[in-house]
Amino acid sequence: MTSPGSNGVPGVPDRVDFSVLLPVYRGDQPAFFERAVRSVTADQKVRPTELLIVVDGPVPSGIVDVLRRAEAGVLTDGVSVRVVALRQNVGLARALEAGLAACAHDVVARADADDVSLPDRFARQVPLVADGGFDLVSATIVEFGDDEVDLGLVRSWPSDPDEIARTARLADPFNHPAVVYRRSAVARAGGYQHLSRLEDYWLFARMIHHGARVTNVDEPLVLYRVGAGAYHRRGGWELARSELVLQGRLLRLGFTTPAQFVRNLVVRGLWRFVPPSLRRPAYAAFTRWRGTD
Repeated sequence: MTSPGSNGVPGVPDRVDFSVLLPVYRGDQPAFFERAVRSVTADQKVRPTELLIVVDGPVPSGIVDVLRRAEAGVLTDGVSVRVVALRQNVGLARALEAGLAACAHDVVARADADDVSLPDRFARQVPLVADGGFDLVSATIVEFGDDEVDLGLVRSWPSDPDEIARTARLADPFNHPAVVYRRSAVARAGGYQHLSRLEDYWLFARMIHHGARVTNVDEPLVLYRVGAGAYHRRGGWELARSELVLQGRLLRLGFTTPAQFVRNLVVRGLWRFVPPSLRRPAYAAFTRWRGTD
C-alpha cells in the first residue's frame, strides 16, 4: 500500500508541479467564473502550482472583480494566479495558445470559466501525466444546470488507447473541459488552431496521429454547466461549415480514409441540422447506446 504524501492523498507525490489553464471572456458569468476558480484551486485535494487565467479581450466589471480577488489569493487559498490579458477577443484557440505559451509547467490542466472541477480531479489525473505514462488524460463529465446537486447526462468515453483511436475517426473521444495534457505534446501536434467550436477535436486528432499516449479516467471529475442554449450551439450553418473543414483536414492528414470521410460528412453533417429540441434526447440515446456497445 502506498502511504500518503504531505498532501494526504495516497499514491500522489508530495509535490507535482502543474498549471491550470482557464480562459475567460466577456460572455462568462462572474458568479460561475468565481466558482470555477475556487474549484480548481482551494477545493482541490491536490492543488496546482499556478492558475493561469487568459482574459480573452475586454471584460465587464464583475469579471474584473473576480480576477482581482483571485490574484490576491482570496479565492484560491494561496495558489498563485497569473493573468494574461489579451487586448481584443481572439477566440478560444488563440486564447489557449497564448495561455499555453505563458504556463510555467509542462503538465497543464484545462478548465472552463463556468464548470466545476470536483475535489479529486487533479489527484486522479495529474499523476497519470506527470509520471510520463500519458500525454493526454481526460475524464467523465456530468451535465448540470443551475444546481450542482441536480445532475443530468453523464458523458464518458473509452479508456483503452486503441479504442480511443478508433472512436476518434468518427467523434472527439475526450471531454475538453476535463483534459490534462503535456504542453510539449500539444506543441508537437501543432498546437490549437482556429476552427470554430471544433478546435479541440482537431487538436486531439493530430495528437493521436502524432503518437500521443492517451486515456480517459472512467470517473466523473468535472461538472459541466449546460445553459438553455447549450444544445442549440451544437448545430447550424456555422458549425456545419466547421465540420466540412474539419473532415477535409482529417482526410488530408491521413487520419481518416475516404470512406470514413464520406460517412462522417453524412452522419456528423446531418447532426448539425437536427432541431435543437431533439438534439439533447438524441445525444442521450447515443450515449446510452455507446455505453452498452
